[in-house]
Amino acid sequence: MMKLLLLVTISLGILTVVADQVFLPSLQMDLSRPTSFRRPTLFDLLTIEPSTSIFFSYARELELSRLFVDLDSNITLLAPTNKAVMALARKPPFPNDGTIELTEQELEERSKKNVEHWVSLHIIPVRIPIVLNSHIYPTLAEGKAVTFKQISQDPTLPEWKRVLLNGGIKILNEKEAINGVSTSLTAPFKTTDYTLLELSDDPLLIPALQV
Repeated sequence: MMKLLLLVTISLGILTVVADQVFLPSLQMDLSRPTSFRRPTLFDLLTIEPSTSIFFSYARELELSRLFVDLDSNITLLAPTNKAVMALARKPPFPNDGTIELTEQELEERSKKNVEHWVSLHIIPVRIPIVLNSHIYPTLAEGKAVTFKQISQDPTLPEWKRVLLNGGIKILNEKEAINGVSTSLTAPFKTTDYTLLELSDDPLLIPALQV
């Protein structure tokens, strides 16, 4: 019976397959050379960022998490750190306080809706640069916005270190992804934070993002 000999050309040379045996060429590999030049997605960044893992654990259970892998999404993610989430008096999914009687199904539906709204507060549906002037940006949460205000004139600091969000929240870092920008925050946004109705007449509201 004729033995099958298959030669496959790969980037490192010639791989020879004879029957069920594989023979690799004796070549020295350059381990310092990157294997891929593709920039990470937001999902990639969140997966390897331990400081915002609680936020990510909520977000990845939602339909909107598809934005983290969609290469065309171009969003800005403002993720609170684990420490900030743990400091909340009431944590997502903000369970029923007992004042309203709910069935198990109603409680589950409300909890999911609460989590989705909370996560949406931390997503701006466009990629925005952190610029050194004050702006107001609507978020994915219906009727809710985030304010950016410059607080430092120090030219040695990166832009994201020179602004405050919603009057008192600092950005701890900023990372670029192929489909957006990921930042981590010293505190989460609240459902009682700024509404678009309150800010509708503010000249700092970005017109292209008004909804």
